[in-house]
Amino acid sequence: MKHTFNIHENRFGECRHEIVGIVTEVGSKVEKFKVGDRVGVGCMVGACHSCDSCDNDLENYCPKMIFTYGAPYHDGTNTYGGYSDVMVAEERYVVRIPDNLPLDAGAPLLCAGITVYSPLQHFGLTKPGMHVGVVGLGGLGHVAVKFAKGFGVKVTVISTSPSKKKEAIEHLGADYFLVSRDPDQMQAAMGTMDGIIDTVSAVHPLVPLIGLLKSQGKLVMVGAPNRPLELPVFPLIMGRKVVAGSCIGGMKETQEMIDFAGKHNITADVEVIPMDYVNTAMERLEKADVRYRFVIDIGNTLKSA
Repeated sequence: MKHTFNIHENRFGECRHEIVGIVTEVGSKVEKFKVGDRVGVGCMVGACHSCDSCDNDLENYCPKMIFTYGAPYHDGTNTYGGYSDVMVAEERYVVRIPDNLPLDAGAPLLCAGITVYSPLQHFGLTKPGMHVGVVGLGGLGHVAVKFAKGFGVKVTVISTSPSKKKEAIEHLGADYFLVSRDPDQMQAAMGTMDGIIDTVSAVHPLVPLIGLLKSQGKLVMVGAPNRPLELPVFPLIMGRKVVAGSCIGGMKETQEMIDFAGKHNITADVEVIPMDYVNTAMERLEKADVRYRFVIDIGNTLKSA
């Protein structure tokens, strides 16, 4: 436990694995943090530290990666996430939150932010002047637009809902908006995008999206549909196009992401709620009635809930 510290003032949490707070205690061998630091814990709290993935700062792809909740920890106990006013974590799995980044609006970046930041970086979709599509304008999609714009690329939001056009362009800063159910719009945009970040978790057709890519373009899946998607090979061959997947990021990259967010004033759009509102929030989530993330003010409301 000498490499761990406590977050006693666990101020804000979202989905149990996007947790921010203030350090109140550190172990004797902790080097990166001190009491009073603003910090966060994301999707994972452990890994093997001996495989190729861990050696290359990709703990998120370690076969023995330990999720922040619902997973057995090294000592055999279960992890429970951030629904608490106290959390203990190993310093390797903690990030420093920039001073200018609000804790509540910064918390969702520890999952949603790194989920979209990592593929933009890894697949080379960050050069100014590139054209990147973002499929879906929800919790992941709205953050993807902000990060892509932060890199200076042109962004097209691709959605089935024409009603989201004003939000995408006027509020989030997207350059274009494409209704995926409009064949004329889709035809006009064929072959125009260097890459697409697909955030949709529902079953949806991929061939029209592949058609939007330039030759050698990349379609990166970060949503997780509950059924397999159909993927014909011929559209990939005719253009050397790539369909890939990406899952959060390693701890080094997560710190880079949150620093980038601080530099470019990137935050998630959130609705802060008290602990006793959680059941109502879950009902609203079922109806997609949130823009775009609920964040629970745990430190100020847990004891009174």
